[in-house]
Amino acid sequence: MSLFSLFKKGLQKTTTALQRGISSLFTDVKAWDEKTYKSLEQTLIATDLGPAVTKELLDDLKDRYDRGKISTGADINAACAEKILAILDEPSVPPLHRNPDGPTVILMVGVNGSGKTTSIAKLAHHFLSQGKKVVLGAGDTFRAAGATQLQIWARRLECPVVEGKLGGDSAAVAFDAIKAGIRQKADYVIIDTAGRQHTRGDLMAELEKVRRIAGKALPDAPHEIWLTVDSSIGSNALVQAREFGKLFPITGLVLTKLDGTGRGGVVVAIRKELGYPVRFVGLGETLDDLQPFQAQEFTQALFQAPEET
Repeated sequence: MSLFSLFKKGLQKTTTALQRGISSLFTDVKAWDEKTYKSLEQTLIATDLGPAVTKELLDDLKDRYDRGKISTGADINAACAEKILAILDEPSVPPLHRNPDGPTVILMVGVNGSGKTTSIAKLAHHFLSQGKKVVLGAGDTFRAAGATQLQIWARRLECPVVEGKLGGDSAAVAFDAIKAGIRQKADYVIIDTAGRQHTRGDLMAELEKVRRIAGKALPDAPHEIWLTVDSSIGSNALVQAREFGKLFPITGLVLTKLDGTGRGGVVVAIRKELGYPVRFVGLGETLDDLQPFQAQEFTQALFQAPEET
């Protein structure tokens, strides 16, 4: 399956909701008026593109319509795709930080239920399929199921995993995992952490300890800190990312469960408001369905007119 096909399949619910809304607006409509734009606004908001992005799109569409540049639903798709791609594909998006002097350490954070542990396994699979060596750190020592889940994935992937005792020091697990990665000449060390709400100061302090101890195991580690967010919660994902970022230096996002929601526009809303680069997106249930985010494929899938499908 091609990369675009994966994005098309994973975004089907969002695309269907969006395209039905757009196509229904302009059937037998001779002239666009405020009622038309209000309905279009509701369609865009429903996909959780967010108020800022929606306003930007509407202002642009009104301007183009008044100048006689657009007149159909297909025109709207093309205009919106152009604006969305400009938001997502800015030159300011930094490349992944890769450590030239040892393993690249990725610290995964997020709330319970966001799909963090499963995403770690899928990330490991992605890197392993590229011929890279990966070591996992089962740093979620507060939840027995979390460590067990990662162990099962590690066995399936034939990937080494460093574990700790239930209720033990998660920072010590991170330290040991990084040291194991150095000894084994790994390309990546991916460290799981306990799910936590940004409102829990004690848990956030524990996470800060993990980050600090990682730096003692390997200078400049962790090199990447990725927040896992469940896309299906829509605008709440934006709130979660915003508040979490106030307390911790997020370098990228992993957005899960895009295939299960009609709210895929939240990808754009987060990028627009917070500037966080989206690193990977979950487009399905299988190992291969976690894919590096591609702005072109995402935008094309989202605004593909029905006659093109």
